[in-house]
Amino acid sequence: MSRGDINSLKKATPPPDYQSLAELRYQIRRFLHFSEQAARQARIEPNQHQFLLALKGLPENMRPTIGILAGRLQIRPNSAVELVNRLSKAGFVKRRRDSDDGREVLLVLTAKGEAVLHELSLHHRAELQTAGPALMAALQAVLKQAKPKQNSGKAKASLKEQ
Repeated sequence: MSRGDINSLKKATPPPDYQSLAELRYQIRRFLHFSEQAARQARIEPNQHQFLLALKGLPENMRPTIGILAGRLQIRPNSAVELVNRLSKAGFVKRRRDSDDGREVLLVLTAKGEAVLHELSLHHRAELQTAGPALMAALQAVLKQAKPKQNSGKAKASLKEQ
């Protein structure tokens, strides 16, 4: 995006609504705090819960490798290795060699991992029934503010090119 495109976009976009942005961050943080507490009550660390969920929820076209999961969690591969080591030692995941390419190591949830993830997911869905409307309202308020003016075709075209 060129400097001129950025300037056009700035002119087409209203100034940020800090109150709406702050409310969104607050609602996200409230849910994350709930999630962290729920994981600890289930006797796993929050990052372990996130890893189990990322593994179970991985799109079918993606292979469950450490590298892929590291990317999905936005962590470094060596951090993912350490996380898998702890999850494996605790009996939540297993490593297995790919049958087609023995060099590739795939990850699978164990029955214990499935059980803890299932329980946590039920708690999270229940919490979202309560906290979800406030979170959605905060997100909608930010998105409403973020819409560029309708008459700014150049700014829209620049965004589409990205």
